[in-house]
Formats: sequence, C-alpha cells, structure tokens
Amino acid sequence: MKNVSPLDGNLRDFIRHIHAEKGFSEHTVRAYTRDLQQFGQFLGDQTPTRLIVRQFVSSLGEGLSSPRTIGRKVAAVRSYFRFLVRHGRIDSNPAASIRPPRPEKRLPSFLNLAQVESLLASPQVDGFLGTRDRAILETLYSGGLRVSELVGLDVGDLDLSSGVTRAMGKGRKERLALLGGPAVSAIRVYLPQRERLLRDKHVADKALFINRSGKRLTTRSVGRLLEKYSLLSGLPKDTSPHTLRHSFATHLLDAGADLRSVQELLGHASLATTQVYTHLTTHRIREVYDRAFPVRAANN
Repeated sequence: MKNVSPLDGNLRDFIRHIHAEKGFSEHTVRAYTRDLQQFGQFLGDQTPTRLIVRQFVSSLGEGLSSPRTIGRKVAAVRSYFRFLVRHGRIDSNPAASIRPPRPEKRLPSFLNLAQVESLLASPQVDGFLGTRDRAILETLYSGGLRVSELVGLDVGDLDLSSGVTRAMGKGRKERLALLGGPAVSAIRVYLPQRERLLRDKHVADKALFINRSGKRLTTRSVGRLLEKYSLLSGLPKDTSPHTLRHSFATHLLDAGADLRSVQELLGHASLATTQVYTHLTTHRIREVYDRAFPVRAANN
C-alpha cells in the first residue's frame, strides 16, 4: 500500500469495520476518519514506515495539538494498520511501537448540589420546550447518562413504574440506568406534550426526546440547551452534558456509595476509569477523619 488517501478502499473498509463491527460511536468514527485523512495527506506518495509515523506524530506536536488529541490520532493510525495486517493487506504495522505523549491528568469538572438544583429548576415548565428541557436535565443527572445515550433513548426503553431505562452505551453495549423520582415525574409531565406535538405535526417517531419538528434531538442540540440553562443559572461557561455525569458520580461517592456500584451505574468497563472520581471526594474523607480524630486534626 502506497498511501492512505480519503478515497482509499482500505480506509473505507476500516471505517465500516469500526462503525458496524466494533460499534464505535458516530463521533469517534468521524474523528478517526479526519485523523486518517490528515495522516494520508502527510504521507503523500511515501510508503508508510515507522520513521514516517514518528515524523507525523512530531508534526502534530509542532502544530500545538493537545496530548489528548495526538493520542487519539496515534490510536487511529495504529488501529488502521492493525486492521490491514489482520486482513493480510500489509505485512507489518509501522505504527505498532509508536506511543503518543502522555496526556495531562485532568480531574473532571462537576457541580455542587446547590448548582445542580439551580440548573434543574431553570427550565420554565409551561409548554413543550420547558417540560422537555426539564425532563432532559433531570434524566441526564439522575441516570448519569452520556449525552449520546440520552439522545438515543426511545419511549419503549422506559420503565417508569420501576424507575429504570435501557441505554445504549459505548461499543453499543446495552445497560440499565436508574431514574430517580424527580426524573420520572419530569418525564411523565413531558410525555403528553410530546404526544400532542407529534399529532399536530402528523409524524411518528419513537425517540423519547424530540425537537419542535418531531425529530430526534442531536447531541449538539442538547449541548446548546445546557449552555442556555447554565447561563441562566450563573454556572461556569464550560458546563456541559458530561458535567452532569461527573456530578452524578461525585455526589454518589460523597453520599457513601462504593466505587463498584458507581462503576456499574456509569457503565464503565474498567474500575480504573471510575477511580478518577475518588480524587474529587477528598473533602468527604477529610470530614470523616476530622470527626474520628478531632484533637489530632485540630493540632495539624
């Protein structure tokens, strides 16, 4: 193989593989496609070698890409060549030994309980949009859902009597998410509004959360929705749907939930992924310590 052009049949096969067989999200598929197209432009007519892959990675650093972004691009290139080796299209993977720069460890941002309560109360539930938006915010927080899981929900996924919904997580792995009382109540208020809009528009859609045209909401629409209500609530500008997921996990740990339970509720494949939240609960541990050793704590 001489190059990796955007029209290369190998690339099309790889993208189809990670989407249909590996179950990568639409967002990841788009990112990998862009990454491999960028690598193809860098490669040109050269034969891909380990040296050229290293040069590509170095060029990314010179372009001021973040370590996290570089890591994803390296992963895309490495996975692509691994796919070609596995299918006998090349003999060896020139990116097999390439390692990206270690990303900076950033603690996830989260909201405190008062901030969450302010955000959840911000939509005015006096019509379709208000009741929908309240239900979206309550469901995101109560279920600890990824925004992709939220917009992928269908009405048939809900079991409101049990406070449970099915959610399609990463890698198209189905999981059960719990819904608290406020989320269930908000959804119950929203559903008649949803049905009325669908009748008025003469459309049928199984999606739980829809726009004013009766079509399924996108992740971008939910992101804009969070921006709007964060501004109204005076919350940080970088508040996003994932901030509510981080807040959900942090508040569970603060309330005494064990890490394994939080892992299950978040749908994390690895406990190591969940452990990042333990860094956010140091103040709870300190409070427990101070109550157990008041004199020693006072002398510190």
